[in-house]
Formats: sequence, C-alpha cells, structure tokens
Amino acid sequence: MTDDPKPAESESADEAQEAREEVLRRRRLAEIFGDVIPEQTSDDADESGGPDRRTDDEAQEAWLRSQVPPHHG
Repeated sequence: MTDDPKPAESESADEAQEAREEVLRRRRLAEIFGDVIPEQTSDDADESGGPDRRTDDEAQEAWLRSQVPPHHG
C-alpha cells in the first residue's frame, strides 16, 4: 500500500495551493500599484460637494460656457 493521496484529494490540494498563490499575487500587485481604478475619481465627483441647485437651463449654459476654447473667449 502507498500513502499517496487519492486523485480527488490531490486535485483539491492543488486548487487550494493555486488559490493561495493567486491571493499572494494579488496582494503583491496591490502593494506595488495600489488601487488601479479607484471607486470614484475627481473628475466624476461634484466639485462643490453638494447637489447642483441651478435650473437645467442654467446648468446647460454654464456647461456650454466652460467648453468654449480660449481663443473664442
């Protein structure tokens, strides 16, 4: 008789080892690069920190004026 694990136990152990290696790999990447994609970036956050209380027309006008190139000032 041999003490070799059954094939199913061996596969389970291999899967567990692969899972541990994947966790370690992700941890190393996170230490090196940090959060690659933050949940919210500064360009999608409201600059004023509060809701936009302007009317839709005022908001559209302000957006349009902010999009004018400098040479058309």
